[in-house]
Amino acid sequence: MSEKTVFDFELTRLDGAPMPLDAYRGKAMLLVNTASKCGFTPQYAGLQALHERFAARGLSVIGFPCNQFGAQEPGDADEIASFCSRNYGVTFPLSARIDVNGPSAAPLFAYLSSAAPGILGTEAIKWNFTKFLINRDGNIVARFAPTTKPEELAEEIEKLLA
Repeated sequence: MSEKTVFDFELTRLDGAPMPLDAYRGKAMLLVNTASKCGFTPQYAGLQALHERFAARGLSVIGFPCNQFGAQEPGDADEIASFCSRNYGVTFPLSARIDVNGPSAAPLFAYLSSAAPGILGTEAIKWNFTKFLINRDGNIVARFAPTTKPEELAEEIEKLLA
């Protein structure tokens, strides 16, 4: 059997529709756990800018709202969608709210955090806006800390899409 990739996972969109990551086969992806009431929330603007700059060349940015860090994503799906659209003009896909750590972690994030550990080999997601860059084959290229601004990823993305 072949090695697992992100294409093996299915989540649910914020609107309740299925979101099989297999639908993104052949595209590079930037997967980010997000929150609406976090100090890093303004990164939504940078994520949207990456989406606008690179979508036509094959990058899909996908946000995964998460309430596990300081209860910073307390809203329901409509509130999350409205906030992202109204404040940051977000047009990239968002999943239904998920957990990224612990026994109730979404299988995708359990896979991402174990396959691409953070600093000092730590697997747990430390905070909102941890970013995973995925190549067109569904493999993890890099993990970026919440403090890494989306615009700092442009060069990596350029290389991936070349």
